[in-house]
Amino acid sequence: MKFLRFTLALFALLFVSPLLAAPIPAKDRIVILISVDGFPAWIWKNPNLPVPNLRRLAAEGVQAEAMTVSNPSITWINHTTLVTGVSPRKHGVLFNGLLIRGGPTEPLALEPWRDKADLVHVPTLYDVAHQAGLKAAQVDWVAILNSGTIDHEFLEIPKPGGTTEREMVAKGLISDDDLRNWSKGRDIVWRDEMWTRAGAHIIEAHKPNLLLFHLLTTDAVNHSYGPGTLASHTAYAYADAQIGRLLAALDKAGLRDKATIVVSTDHGFKKVTQAIHPNVALAEAGLIRVTGGKAASCDAYIMSQGGLAFAYVTDPAKKAEVLPKLKTLCAGIEGVAQVIDGTEGPSLGMPTPSENQGMGDLILYAKDGYAFKDGLTGAVVDESKGYLGTHGYLNSDPELDGIFIASGYGIQKGVTIPRMRNLDVAPTLAELLGIQFPQPEGRALTEIFAK
Repeated sequence: MKFLRFTLALFALLFVSPLLAAPIPAKDRIVILISVDGFPAWIWKNPNLPVPNLRRLAAEGVQAEAMTVSNPSITWINHTTLVTGVSPRKHGVLFNGLLIRGGPTEPLALEPWRDKADLVHVPTLYDVAHQAGLKAAQVDWVAILNSGTIDHEFLEIPKPGGTTEREMVAKGLISDDDLRNWSKGRDIVWRDEMWTRAGAHIIEAHKPNLLLFHLLTTDAVNHSYGPGTLASHTAYAYADAQIGRLLAALDKAGLRDKATIVVSTDHGFKKVTQAIHPNVALAEAGLIRVTGGKAASCDAYIMSQGGLAFAYVTDPAKKAEVLPKLKTLCAGIEGVAQVIDGTEGPSLGMPTPSENQGMGDLILYAKDGYAFKDGLTGAVVDESKGYLGTHGYLNSDPELDGIFIASGYGIQKGVTIPRMRNLDVAPTLAELLGIQFPQPEGRALTEIFAK
């Protein structure tokens, strides 16, 4: 009897265990990176936040106490860091779009819907995955237009004639009228619903190896009503429900045991009570000439991004003359906490003005409770109405820390890591996909991998 038990045990060790431990080839697996826009660690740590799907993923996998984001702590910048593993100084994205400079006396402008090649200066995770023969997909990701390396996609503003869109129309998941009138009367809650339908469809129909998926309602609600409010918590509960539908799609596609789910964010959030309109101060000082409520001409201009603003001398020939005046003026505006020379950008992970034309000659940071906003007329500082939360502040502010959760195939269970950087996400996902990632500044979080 003892000999029989020994023989059976030896058989199990030699034959059964290797089968159970055999890794699933990357081509048969799926890694999903879900970004819940504007999800600070300080809100995640509230035990009363009703997010059961996220709680389950964290309990069954790995979570971080805090994730340091990149400067500027803005959406497109940090989504690009998440898929490149490098700072904005290297990847080049500094706005939710591309900054356009006009003539020497013209104000600056922002063009959001430019090709990925115009915005991102380094290889991305989806580029490398595609080159390795893996299928890459995206829903509502940013700085990704016309990438050439995405196999299946549903853009932030979808294309009525796009392949995924036509598939969804055929299945009754969206209508032609919805696609044609996407930006007319369709609010962000409705759009998150459509993006979720697209994500679930792509999982079930195409089984990509990498899916980038982005939800936006949380950001919009936090801006309008403030983070940590009842409205804010409701938005996170809604996002959690949408994530639950993606998990159900994995089950339906037979991919759940082959799936690694990573949930992260682009930035945290701070509450706002006062709005700073810095271009009003420039107009009062004569640096901007306003006609009919618009900037007719200027010697300097400021682009506001919530907790941060970039100030520019519009005529390079006048920089030596105008920049000192501009710096003194900005430092004297109520609510401005710091004015930093743009040449110091690298100390914050940002480029210098000579390295990237989008970089400000000056970097302005707001004090707690204040946020920068556009506007050329009215008071320089007034009560912030309908804009009660924002981001953009220094990434060293703990309220800007984001969440990170990893769960599923290849991930340990029940582990908490103290702090990580969003620079670490791309190299970690590259390891999970079994691909070589070129020169990231971050590192693969090998300590979270299943042994």
